[in-house]
Amino acid sequence: MNSPITQAFNLRGSGRTYFDHNATTPLAAELHPYLTTLLSEWGNPSSIHQHGRGPKTLIREARENFAKLIGCSSLEIIFTSGGSEANNTALKGFFEAQKSVWGHDISKWPKRRLITTRLEHPSITKTVEYLRDRGLEVQFLSVGRDGLMNLDELKELLKTPTALVSVMMANNEIGSIFPIKEITELSHAAGALVHTDGVQALGKLQVNVRDLGVDYASFSGHKFYSLKGAGALYIKKNTPLVSLIHGGGQERGRRAGTENTLALAALGFMAKKFSDSVQDLSSDESLTKKSDQMMRLRDYFEQEIQKRLTGVVINAQNSQRIPNTSSLLIENTDGESLLINLDIEGFSVSTGAACSSGNPEPSPTLLAIGLSRSEAQSSLRVSFGWSSTREQVDAFIESLIKVVQRLRTLRDEYANSKKEEVS
Repeated sequence: MNSPITQAFNLRGSGRTYFDHNATTPLAAELHPYLTTLLSEWGNPSSIHQHGRGPKTLIREARENFAKLIGCSSLEIIFTSGGSEANNTALKGFFEAQKSVWGHDISKWPKRRLITTRLEHPSITKTVEYLRDRGLEVQFLSVGRDGLMNLDELKELLKTPTALVSVMMANNEIGSIFPIKEITELSHAAGALVHTDGVQALGKLQVNVRDLGVDYASFSGHKFYSLKGAGALYIKKNTPLVSLIHGGGQERGRRAGTENTLALAALGFMAKKFSDSVQDLSSDESLTKKSDQMMRLRDYFEQEIQKRLTGVVINAQNSQRIPNTSSLLIENTDGESLLINLDIEGFSVSTGAACSSGNPEPSPTLLAIGLSRSEAQSSLRVSFGWSSTREQVDAFIESLIKVVQRLRTLRDEYANSKKEEVS
């Protein structure tokens, strides 16, 4: 008889199909043998003896590789535990730096406004709430059903002195891409600095922070086929920041704590792979070809499902989106029921952001773009990856149609039984 552990392992076995790459990505196959070699580098990178030199070299190389990938100096990179810490560090670290200049009484600051959107990741929205509770003025940009903001509205808001604008590069649920370069130009012209959450963009879009002009940018390793527990924050040279974690002098005094050598070296390995793929456009491993492949799968999936199943709306379908993401509003179904049934069928998908799973409330992102509560609770997110195939998509389409039809039939039968009880 299989134990619960064995049963759980079988549920996650090779027969399953993974379409939840926006939550996390599988480790790149090339990374597996490299990780084995890293296990011997267990020394403390801060130690000056031989056991510390190997890890220190790995972290230095990782920093250089990551900086090259996003187009900046290695001195402008702070390594973190992931995207959430990077986002917290950027926003809290910036405003703590303002205190050292203007004092603790925020009401007396010449610029005490932060502008953001309601489509941001929870690590931004919760941080913004934290700062607002401590006296910061927060203004949210409105977004339309297409998941995009209005630059004219930003121009108006920037007429009031603003300290920081924080807008994500690409949304993790509906995939819409924001015009960060234009946002930065407008914000800088008004005297505001700019932070962008680039976690969902890396590995799907070519990212160059110098070209975008931003002052801060957050990234995470496990969203681009590397290990969890490693992320990065880009901080433009001479941009203010106060460390949130105090202790040793790691990260040039900007983030204390003994470094996660294994995860950071893996991040650097994937950064080099991504950087090489960006440059070698002729390679089948190029980022351009991988992105085109995911986009073709996504577009094929959306066309087929709308053709074969009634009552399906693609959220932000006509907007510029990251190539792998499809957010579906499937009428007369419940998103959680869909997810559970598809899981039983062998497909891993989600109803929204993984960080909000288990929350009975509908997705704030879907509500922000104008969906009703019932519509938001009838949505499903499908996010493809580099290894996704047409055969997997075809099998998923068949299962999704079958599950939706079954759930709709059960819903109708329940509604009819209630009518009979009343009559």
